[in-house]
Amino acid sequence: MALKAVHVSDVPTLDHVPETASLALHTTRFPQGVEFGRSGLKIPKFMVVGHRGSGMNLLQSSDRRMKAIKENTILSFNTAAQFAVDFIEFDVQVTKDDCPVIFHDNFILSEQNGTIYEKRVTELSLSEFLCYGPQIEPSKVGNSLWRKTKDGKILSWNVEKDDGLCTLEESFEKVNPSLGFNIELKFDDHIVYQQEHLIHVLQSILKVVFKRAKDRPIIFSSFQPDAALIVRKLQSTYPVFFLTNGGNEIFYDVRRNSLEEAMKLCLDGDLQGIVSEVQGIFRNPGAVTKIKDAKLSLLTYGKLNNVPESVYLQHLMGIEGVIVDLVQEITEAVSDMIQPLREKGEEEAIPIEGEEPIRVKAKPKFSEQELSFLLKLIPELIQL
Repeated sequence: MALKAVHVSDVPTLDHVPETASLALHTTRFPQGVEFGRSGLKIPKFMVVGHRGSGMNLLQSSDRRMKAIKENTILSFNTAAQFAVDFIEFDVQVTKDDCPVIFHDNFILSEQNGTIYEKRVTELSLSEFLCYGPQIEPSKVGNSLWRKTKDGKILSWNVEKDDGLCTLEESFEKVNPSLGFNIELKFDDHIVYQQEHLIHVLQSILKVVFKRAKDRPIIFSSFQPDAALIVRKLQSTYPVFFLTNGGNEIFYDVRRNSLEEAMKLCLDGDLQGIVSEVQGIFRNPGAVTKIKDAKLSLLTYGKLNNVPESVYLQHLMGIEGVIVDLVQEITEAVSDMIQPLREKGEEEAIPIEGEEPIRVKAKPKFSEQELSFLLKLIPELIQL
């Protein structure tokens, strides 16, 4: 697709956004609403977000947990809901007939007569997309699913508990309503998109969201800078976060190459927060204070978020939430390490209807050996 500069000021605002749409994100798992406005997003507790539901699939991993449940499926989302997660994160692309579907990879691979074929997800129709994997009708056999790893290996997409592919609309209908949705707006890093194309795709997604979201908490995020800016321009109901590798990789678009650039993009485009790869934060911990001073929220993602000590360290640093693969393990660790202590008479106490006020404080449960490990953790992680 040809290069065309995106002038966000020229992007028309959607006219179908309901006037009564709430500016607060409410979920039964929060002690109070998550709100955002000119003063920035306010997250009253440390959030745990399930990556692609109950965790991404790493087919080459020896860890069975990374191949337990098919990622980005209704089964994965509702399994995550069994634990104390606040949001699930998933990837949304739009088919050639304008239907938002949930799938991470740019290409979908299948085997036929001993040969692997790949097709771009956005070049499939909805009916073609849904023909891959397990089918709803028992009499139908779906196309096999394979996956290409980062090092180029092609592996059969086998998991212990499989489930069919799904649409964004289906997720609103079938996923536990207590779960918030972190909707990643997925685009190919190797394509430079025209402004008109981005607007068209994002409008297709927003149409479903405003039709189906009801009171479900929603956060939009994207690695594509222009997509993040445009979806913020198109609507003011839900917060938009910019996804960044935090300087771990270098891209042609300089806006993607550092936490400083990410913060500048957010401030210039009136975005509400940043989602950074966690190593980028550990390599540049001073950026956390700058981000907080700018009244931006900060979440992280990455494999180190499956390490409880790393998660606790981020809580101490003031990071507001983590996107994780090992949902059960990390939610249990967070519950053990970060607990609400009941206190009376506190000015900043959080009111709970029918109960005494509480004030959220860290309550670590570490041995001396574990505390020593925590103190050594940051410099070790920076070297990774």
